[in-house]
Amino acid sequence: MTLTLRPGTTDLAMLETLWRGGDAAVLDPAARDAIDHASALVKAAAEGDTPVYGVNTGFGKLASIRIAPEDTATLQRNLILSHCCGVGETLDTATTRLMMALKLLSLGRGASGVRWEVCAQIEALLAHKITPVIPAQGSVGASGDLAPLAHLGAVMIGAGEATVGGARMSGAEALAEAGLTPLTLGPKEGLALINGTQFSTACALAALFDAERLLRGALVTGSMSTDAIMGSTAPLRPEIHALRGQPGQIAVAAAMRELMEGSVIRESHRDGDTRVQDPYCIRCQPQVVGAAMDLMRFAGRTLEIEANAVTDNPLVTENGIISGGNFHAEPVAFAADQIALALAEIGAIAQRRVALMVDPALSHDLPPFLTPEPGLNSGLMIAEVTTAALMSENKHLANPCSTDSTPTSANQEDHVSMAAHGARRLGRMCDNLGVILGVEAICAAQGIEARAPLVTSPKLAAVLARLRDDIPALEQDRYLAPDLERAAQLIREDILAQAAGLEISA
Repeated sequence: MTLTLRPGTTDLAMLETLWRGGDAAVLDPAARDAIDHASALVKAAAEGDTPVYGVNTGFGKLASIRIAPEDTATLQRNLILSHCCGVGETLDTATTRLMMALKLLSLGRGASGVRWEVCAQIEALLAHKITPVIPAQGSVGASGDLAPLAHLGAVMIGAGEATVGGARMSGAEALAEAGLTPLTLGPKEGLALINGTQFSTACALAALFDAERLLRGALVTGSMSTDAIMGSTAPLRPEIHALRGQPGQIAVAAAMRELMEGSVIRESHRDGDTRVQDPYCIRCQPQVVGAAMDLMRFAGRTLEIEANAVTDNPLVTENGIISGGNFHAEPVAFAADQIALALAEIGAIAQRRVALMVDPALSHDLPPFLTPEPGLNSGLMIAEVTTAALMSENKHLANPCSTDSTPTSANQEDHVSMAAHGARRLGRMCDNLGVILGVEAICAAQGIEARAPLVTSPKLAAVLARLRDDIPALEQDRYLAPDLERAAQLIREDILAQAAGLEISA
């Protein structure tokens, strides 16, 4: 399938579809008039006598050097090649393709001054599944994601490296295999390709899409844990959350009430329970996970705007070609930091629920470490330790990146956003959180089954049955690593939330 991107109005749902499905993408043909108009203005400026940054001058600290019209193509090609300084592991294919689509959206606004042929070359790469090799390290998030985007531009001009069908080859070979011609860049076109926040934004969006599934998983596992330790549902009552008014908190409480409706385990201890209140990890789930949901929604709105933004420099307007600073990725850096906080806190409170369930002093008569024969068996003792390790790692990773500016480029670029590694670290945090929630699901399932003949709610029983399709109950100690990975996969792929019929969106 080929998705049509409408610059300025493409929403998160379409971007997630593109990221998950690997679809090709093209610009809405209605964008062409604005693109052609801006390109003509840049061409005229390149042929004129007035210095215009990046059109007939050098770049950055070298902006005072004039470039002759006959050297325009060389200038732009040199810019791409000299900026291909990325290092480290290669960005995954799905996020690379999302980055390319975001560059299309930005160029499609008609303020970058590139020819339509530049956009068509990106469309052709997507259509032929030519994926530029993008080293993930090297950007400080201003002036845009220079190094990563230069590696995209390199393939477009027949340089750099790409993968096609899993095979890695030179950019020239990749284009030739698809019958494509290397692009000769016109005035400002190299600059328009490497200026911009599309690498950082793509990485942040990919994490946001995963984080939304993880949050849904946390609602399911948190509800299961509440039933496993015979927790109270009174803290979920709507009047409590209405009095505070925080929308995420209200939504989380409502979802958990629905998930736990009809639990026989819950009804069995409404009367005569000597416990007055549950620990915060049970009682305050709406307040904590709801706050995380609100942060993610705010970050999502920021990233949706950024996905449709023009973030290169200079920009072509009706009032002329104007130098500005839209390439500074501070909004993306802030959004990434917010997502990191949400991920860390969802994991922190989930880990405490795991610790609660394996502790016989706190679990309300569940067997120690959730094994039927404690002593001979260690049960889920070390699975809980693993969650503690991952929780702590995520707390370290959640420290803000946006406050860590450093001057670059001979002090011309003296304040930068650090959005790139702020966004990249979110993928690792999502992986960690998936394991924490997967372990919680395993522990909660053991706990619920230990309450037999009492049974949980119909929705949670459906989740338990789906979990047991892949992961049998722990009767005796066994090699647990594959179980932990499979449980994490069930969370990451939204399978347990779907089994519960949970449709809430972050």
